Amino acid sequence: MKIVLIDDDEVFRETLARSLRRRGHEVVAADGHGAAACCQQFQPEAVLLDLKMPIENGLELVPQLQQAAPGARFVMLTGYGSIATALEAVKRGVSDYLTKPADTDQIEAALQGRAAAAAVNVPSLDRVEWEHLQRILADCNNNISQAARLLGIDRRSLQRKLAKYPPSR
Repeated sequence: MKIVLIDDDEVFRETLARSLRRRGHEVVAADGHGAAACCQQFQPEAVLLDLKMPIENGLELVPQLQQAAPGARFVMLTGYGSIATALEAVKRGVSDYLTKPADTDQIEAALQGRAAAAAVNVPSLDRVEWEHLQRILADCNNNISQAARLLGIDRRSLQRKLAKYPPSR
């Protein structure tokens, strides 16, 4: 299968590309810059696209990439999954929406249009909450007071939640 992999994280992008190549796929890995030209030149069967990138937003790139690679299957991969972005991705023509961390088996299943493999590793509600708190804290540059204000909880309550070990999946 010919795949274009678009992600701003160079290490992740190259690691995933290498893994997909070992499985026999022809992969072109790129960041968001010039993604449409890359798709037009390579004519992939599938496009694996990151949602959040510093300059280009994956959702905004979808229409351009669909024009450049008509008939390609689009899979959105993100560390910032939400129902709202999943619905928006589907409206724009994305076939599958996977949240990181997703393993290569799940990604390959989505690229080939097989049954949703992501449902196998559904995280617990406690784990999702812990990851959300970590994400908000990182977005606030580790400022606990600011993160607590954004979350609408007391600073000390947030500190207690963050002091716990991450729940197992």
